[in-house]
Amino acid sequence: MKYSIGVDIGGTNIAIAIVNQHGIIINETVIPTDLSIKPREMIDRVCEEIKNSIKKSTIKKAEIIGIGIGAPAPLDNENGVIMGPTNLKSWVDIPICELVEQSFSLPVTLENDANAAAFAEKWIGAAKENDNFTYITISTGIGAGIFVEGKLLSGFKGNAGEIGHTVIDPSFGQCSCGQKGCLESIASGTAIAKEGSKIMGVELSTKEIFHLYAERNPKIVHYIEDVFKVIGIACVNLINTFDPEKVVIGGGVSKVGDPLFESIRAYVSQYAFSQTGRETEIVPAKLNQGSGVIGAAALCFVPRVVHSALSPT
Repeated sequence: MKYSIGVDIGGTNIAIAIVNQHGIIINETVIPTDLSIKPREMIDRVCEEIKNSIKKSTIKKAEIIGIGIGAPAPLDNENGVIMGPTNLKSWVDIPICELVEQSFSLPVTLENDANAAAFAEKWIGAAKENDNFTYITISTGIGAGIFVEGKLLSGFKGNAGEIGHTVIDPSFGQCSCGQKGCLESIASGTAIAKEGSKIMGVELSTKEIFHLYAERNPKIVHYIEDVFKVIGIACVNLINTFDPEKVVIGGGVSKVGDPLFESIRAYVSQYAFSQTGRETEIVPAKLNQGSGVIGAAALCFVPRVVHSALSPT
């Protein structure tokens, strides 16, 4: 049996898991992302957790083929460098692959976190049977992983799929990236909590906003329905551009469930350009929060799984 280590880096938490060649998590640890310390110190903590995970398992080091890291963009996946994501502002030009390799005699691979999650959904998730699909994560931020003819569309440096920073409606105001009206500034979990709190006049979490929506609070219903419409617009844009057979949606906001998916399907069925586009499947992610760390681990199996349509052996 072969194994790899998956590391999913987020602005709040970092997940670390040992994953076998079937995509099954053997063990997993989640540690807080401490933004008060230097990035290299945080990476040292990650390396220590990886070592602890290996010690706790019964796996032999010789059975581990590599370490895969999923991180928010912008990054340079070819050179293994994180280049300053908005939720990791001090992580500027951090050669994370080189730093991790110094602690382990293993190859280390870096990929955009949404792309890594897309790998997981292709490998063992909701897009296992699809060669043309788009995975969208809607959480603290918004990103996408795009598969075309069975291959991930990574881009020049691994930053393809940053749909969160495509402009939808400039009237919504400035995004953290500097543009006005980006998708992420309208429909991410962060944006929903911010605008919903403003509407209600009290600070609320995204979960609390959706609870008010479920109760059909008149102050919130129209707002959330507008957010769903914006996500539908984003899906139509992706469908018209890449012609996928399926759109898979994950991340915390997707947990609102049927109201979101029904709204998106209705919008897509009316406004996608082609007939096949209007019939595109819109489905929830299968792996939920595990997609990021499983996808990061899957990066180590890429040379094998790409040629076998990412089917677990």
